[in-house]
Amino acid sequence: MNRRKFLQILAGTTAAAPFTSLPSAPDALGPVLPQRELGKSGLRVTCLGLGGFHIGWTTESLAQATIEAALEEGVRFFDTAESYGPHTSEERYGRYLTPRYREHIFLMTKSMARDAATARRDIEESLRRLATDHLDLWQIHSLFTPDDVDERLQAGVLAEALKARDEGKVRHIGFTGHASPSAHLRMLERTAGTSPFLTCQYPVNPVDAASPHSFTGQVLPALQEAGIASLAMKTLADGRFFGRKIQGGKVAWETPNPVVPGVLSLADCIHFALSLPVSVVITGAENPDFLREKSALVRSFHQMTGDERNALVNRVASYAAEGKVEYYKAKELRLPA
Repeated sequence: MNRRKFLQILAGTTAAAPFTSLPSAPDALGPVLPQRELGKSGLRVTCLGLGGFHIGWTTESLAQATIEAALEEGVRFFDTAESYGPHTSEERYGRYLTPRYREHIFLMTKSMARDAATARRDIEESLRRLATDHLDLWQIHSLFTPDDVDERLQAGVLAEALKARDEGKVRHIGFTGHASPSAHLRMLERTAGTSPFLTCQYPVNPVDAASPHSFTGQVLPALQEAGIASLAMKTLADGRFFGRKIQGGKVAWETPNPVVPGVLSLADCIHFALSLPVSVVITGAENPDFLREKSALVRSFHQMTGDERNALVNRVASYAAEGKVEYYKAKELRLPA
């Protein structure tokens, strides 16, 4: 499918189904960021969520400060995974988040389990590390290819998650991935008609939308049709828009072609994602300042039109063609340089 067709899909997505944030009343912790509906669950969650990956690798003191800043800023959605750290992110939530604030938050974790036994082990150990008796959402994590989907389903990963849901240990189930839209579409195909999923998590950013292998263009409309909530991740392409990433005091990677600054702004990226029919934009933040910066952008958000979104996508079309920004997508899906 050519890029013009993808832009038409992008422009039509919210035109067909407007998605608005709902004002939130303060809770016992203070002001709450605007909320959005979470699929067909009847639940409302804050449209900004704290991503757990950064909580797993930053320092202990910064992790605690970032969690507390998120709560102060009105974030009530918290993402993590058993592999973040590994385990460190869940353990830190279990120390600094759930003991005092569990009743006020929506808590989600994920597992890359490839068989039923591993899925059960990960669910039980996540509960222990997170110091809670139930998970609001457990997601089958990091689907890579259609074959990967088939293998995990055959090995009983979803069946085990459904058992945990019946036991009350998991309230809702979802799936994630950042490598291939075709993997997500296969999962939807395999579970069509009686889908057990409340959510699906995937990359949402202008570069993805400019790609012929776009989650925004292919997966988002299918999720809307199925009534499954979209959780946006990698709204800054895992920091690739800034040209470099510092992790643990060291340069984890660096690129000479950052999209930001000069082409897009941070506000462009966050507001682009919020202008689409996604329930939560999950943002990585390894310190309180980064978290406060994102929450301020949520509070200043105004819905973009289809033309405004398309203008951003057009600005980064060459980056999508290079296939270097979204490094996490499967190599065989990238356009030739």
